[in-house]
Amino acid sequence: MDLQLTGQTALVTGGSRGIGRACARQLAAEGCDVAITARTAESLEATAKEIAAETGRPVLPLTGDMSVPADVRRCVDQAVASFGKIDVLVTCAGSSPAGLLEELTEEQWRDSLSLKFLGYVHSVRAVIPNMRERGSGSIVLVVGNDGLKPSYWEMTAGVANAADINFAASAAEQYGRYGTRVNTVNPGPVNTERWESLEEGLARDMKVSRERAHRLAVSSIPLGRICEPEEVASVVTFLASRAASFVNGAHIPVDGAQRKGIMDVMADGGR
Repeated sequence: MDLQLTGQTALVTGGSRGIGRACARQLAAEGCDVAITARTAESLEATAKEIAAETGRPVLPLTGDMSVPADVRRCVDQAVASFGKIDVLVTCAGSSPAGLLEELTEEQWRDSLSLKFLGYVHSVRAVIPNMRERGSGSIVLVVGNDGLKPSYWEMTAGVANAADINFAASAAEQYGRYGTRVNTVNPGPVNTERWESLEEGLARDMKVSRERAHRLAVSSIPLGRICEPEEVASVVTFLASRAASFVNGAHIPVDGAQRKGIMDVMADGGR
């Protein structure tokens, strides 16, 4: 299938590793010029060079904190200055700490909402004028299935994710008339560095071994394995493309039909 992405320009926040990196790589492989953001310049520049060498497409590294509106605006302006436009926005810059309510700090709550929710709002708000002016654009927010499936161990993520999903649905309704589509992709556990740290936290809070925590996570997914970043990126790339031209306001799980929280699996006597 020709996704008709050749010559398009994509901005991927949180693009230096994990799901964001996989999205940037697939978009570039499909013919996009790509700008990627992250807070750490060294890993960001290394990723940009690697993807550019693999795909032959320009990859622009933009250092910035997406929880800071001025950084978001600067990164968007630099991407437009370099490429002339932004056809696709993919937001991946955001993570939330897991844990039990009585152990989560005020700072953890604020950090989660500041980056995973407000950072997404800032990013969408910054690109909308360019897309609206040209009468087209695709925005894909990489959110998480906890926004659709509450889990008390992942409460900060669930709250931020639910807010993102509501925001995306509202933006899809508001800007669809101007040719801009807004959708969300909602992964469950994904094989990234972040998931490794979450498994460590899960083992600590459940007072089990790391190996058992991993088995519990896997047993919560009917497909019986953890998702790979590239599998999420494939869905993101499709939604970003003109092949998905009538998909607007959709919230697509990429979680292997994980409908139970990991804590619930343990309560049910999970393996």
